Amino acid sequence: MKQIVLGTAGHIDHGKTSLIQALTGVDTDRLKEEKERGITIELGFASLLLDDDIRLGIIDVPGHERFVKNMLAGVGGIDLVALVIAADEGVMPQTREHLAICELLQVREGFVALTKTDMVEPDWLELVQEDTGEFLQGTFLEGKPIVPVSSRTGEGLDVLLATLNDICRDLNPRSINGPVRLPVDRVFTMRGFGAVVTGTLFSGSLNLEDRIDILPAGLSARVRGLQVHSETVPTALAGQRTAVNLQGVDRAEIQRGDILTAPGRFPVTHMLDVTLKLLDDAPRPLANRTRVRFHVGTSEIMGRIILLDRDELQQGEETLAQLRLEEPAVAAPEDRYVLRSYSPIQTIGGGMILNTLPAKHKRYRPQVVEQLTVLRDGSSADAITVHLTNAEYSGLKWSELLLHSALDEPTLRGLVDELLQQGTAVAVENDPPWLLHHEQYDKARHQILDLVAAFHRDNPLKPAMFTEELRSKFPRMEEKVFTALVQALSAGNTLEVSRDKVKLASHTVDLSPERQAVADALEQLYLDAKHQPPSADEALEAQKLTRADDREMLQVLVDQDRLVRLKGDLFYHRTVLTNIEQALRAHLEQQGELTAGEFRDLLRISRKYAIPLLEYFDNQRITVRMGDKRVLRQVS
Repeated sequence: MKQIVLGTAGHIDHGKTSLIQALTGVDTDRLKEEKERGITIELGFASLLLDDDIRLGIIDVPGHERFVKNMLAGVGGIDLVALVIAADEGVMPQTREHLAICELLQVREGFVALTKTDMVEPDWLELVQEDTGEFLQGTFLEGKPIVPVSSRTGEGLDVLLATLNDICRDLNPRSINGPVRLPVDRVFTMRGFGAVVTGTLFSGSLNLEDRIDILPAGLSARVRGLQVHSETVPTALAGQRTAVNLQGVDRAEIQRGDILTAPGRFPVTHMLDVTLKLLDDAPRPLANRTRVRFHVGTSEIMGRIILLDRDELQQGEETLAQLRLEEPAVAAPEDRYVLRSYSPIQTIGGGMILNTLPAKHKRYRPQVVEQLTVLRDGSSADAITVHLTNAEYSGLKWSELLLHSALDEPTLRGLVDELLQQGTAVAVENDPPWLLHHEQYDKARHQILDLVAAFHRDNPLKPAMFTEELRSKFPRMEEKVFTALVQALSAGNTLEVSRDKVKLASHTVDLSPERQAVADALEQLYLDAKHQPPSADEALEAQKLTRADDREMLQVLVDQDRLVRLKGDLFYHRTVLTNIEQALRAHLEQQGELTAGEFRDLLRISRKYAIPLLEYFDNQRITVRMGDKRVLRQVS
C-alpha cells in the first residue's frame, strides 16, 4: 500500500481541522485548551484510506501566527499540502507565510481547499477563486486544483477526495532503502509501556527489536513496539506516520526535535553549510551574523548566519552561507530548512543543507564558495570528492563516509567503487573502504620521497632514515595511511624498507678516497684490538679524528656490517665477534654450560667486555641465561 503524508496549511479559523474531521471523522484537536479556545495549538493527526490502495496520513497544523513554530514541526515530512483558504476571508497573513514555508521546504505537491463555501454567495466564491489563482502565480501551487468545499454541508467533499486520489496516484512514495530517520514531533508515556514517540518516518524501515540512536542526546534504545495509524505492525516504512514504543529510555530524556536514527549514520553538529534564499517580502535585508531561528525536521535552534561572499543579503536574493548554532543539530545533506527572525518572529527565508560536518569557514574565500557550489549543483559522487579533498591526508574511513551521506549503504558503496575505478580516490583499505583523494595521496607520496631525499642530502654517511622520524613529519596522518603509503612506495621499488628504517632505493653511501681511508683505518684498529676493543672516543683519538662527522664513520662501518655495536660506545669487528661466537659454541657443546667468570677466563677479558658480549649472544638467541649460567638455546 502506497503511503503518503498530507499536511494542512493556512490561516487561523479557515477550517483546516473541520475539513479533516469531515473527511476522516477524527477531531484532531485533542487538548482541553484547544477545545475551550476553538483553535488548533498543537499538531493533530488522522488517516484516510483512499482508492487504489493509498493510505493517507494527515497532519493538521495550527494556523495562528503564535504557533507557526508548531506548524513547522509538522510540515517537514509531508509529501503534499492542502492549503486551506476560507471563502469568506480569502488570502490572509498566515496563508502567505504557510505557503512560503512550503515553498522553502519544497513540498512536492499540493492543492487548495477553498472552505466555508456555504457562507458566501456564488458570485463571491467565483471572485475568491480568481483571487486565489492570482495569489498562487509563481508558486509551486500555480495551476494546481482549487477545490471549493463545505465541511458543514459536505458539498465538494467528493471532488476533494477525487482530487486527492488523482494527486496521490502520481506521487512516488519515499524510499525505504535509506537509513532510518524519524524526527520526533510528539512524546508521551503509556502506562505499562513507557516512552512513546511519534513522527513521520523520513527514510528507511523500522522493525521491532531494532536498536536505534536518539540524537542529539546520544541515547540508545530498543524498539519495543510499533504502530502505524493506530494499528500495531512489525515494520514501519518511510512515509508512514509512526508511533514507536522505546525501551531503555525515559520519557523525560526525549523531546520534540530529537531524531531516531540508525546508529552511526547521522552526525551531531553545531555548524552547517547551506544555501540561503531571503524571501521577497522579508521585512529587511539580512546582515552577516544576524541571529536567527533555524528550523529543520521538528526542531527549532537559535544560531547565527554567516554570509560567505557578502555583508548583506537583499530580499529575493540567494547565496551560500554557514549556520553556527547555539545547540546541537541533526540533519543530512539535501535536507530543507526554514529561517525565522529572532524578533519579531516571522519567516524570512530558508534553503538546502549542503554539508553537515564543515570546517569553520573564513569569509570571502573563493575556494569555499567553489566547493559549496559543487555540493549544491553536483552529483553525490562530486560531494564525496569534495569531502575527500577537505579530509586531506587523513582521508575518510567508511564510518566517516556514512556520516557525510544519507544514501543507503549499497548505493554509497557503489559510488566508492566508481571513484576508485575513475582514479579519483585511492583506497588505504578496501574492507571496509578507507579513501584518500588521489591528489592528496600523490602529494603525500611526493612529500615522503622529498623528506627521505632531504635526509640523505643532510646525512650523506647515513644509509637510511628511521621510519619513526619520517612518520613524525606527518602528525595529522593516521598510522594506517602512513603505512599504506610507505608500502606502496616500497612495492614500486622507490623506497627500501627494512625493520625500522627507510631509504630511497637509489641511495648508496659513497665515500671519497680520503674518507674511505679513514674507514679502513678504523676497521683495522678494531680488528687488531680483537677481544678488547677501544671505546669510540679512544678509537677516534688513536686515529687523530677530530671532525664533527668523524664519529659517523663508525656508523658507516656498522651499516656495512664491518663493525657491530653491542651497546653504547662498545663496538666489535664482525670477524672478531664471529670468532668469539665459535669459541663460545665449542665450549658449550663440550661443557654444556658456563658462567660469566668462565667466559671471561675463556677469552681472557675483563667483566667490562664479558657481560655485554653474553647479553649480545642472549639477544641473538644463541644462548639462554639460566640463573648465573648460560646454555645453548635449543633449536625447535
